[in-house]
Amino acid sequence: MRVTTFSDYALRVLMYLALQEDRRATVDEIAAAYGISANHLTKVVHQLGRAGWVQTVRGKGGGLRLGQPAESIRVGEVVRLCEGSAAYVECMVADLSHHCRIAPACKLSGILSGAFKVFYAELDKHTLADLVSAPNALGGLLKTEPAPLA
Repeated sequence: MRVTTFSDYALRVLMYLALQEDRRATVDEIAAAYGISANHLTKVVHQLGRAGWVQTVRGKGGGLRLGQPAESIRVGEVVRLCEGSAAYVECMVADLSHHCRIAPACKLSGILSGAFKVFYAELDKHTLADLVSAPNALGGLLKTEPAPLA
């Protein structure tokens, strides 16, 4: 299984912000820390803001910070939001214009559905706080000054 770049970036943004509890960060700062596109991150941050996981403050002294405690943000919820509800295979699409000849006897959609349930159940066991449980090591790699997660 593979998550999209959007999900990856969303988790990276949240991790970065969890390490910066004592100050606001900017999209450009986060992009530079990870060596990724600020344009892509802007879209990610917008989605995270709509979900309430990131607060954005405009203007001088503005920036980004977590909108909820790291302990309350479940990794599975973030990935679900970012990945959406796309079908895994054609036969799972509700649109009737797609028809697979073997659908009545095929077990693939059920197996894939079960696999994704297990995948998300594992992600749901973990919070953002779990991802940043080694703030000094992460902060050093990102060249930040991490704040303790008290």
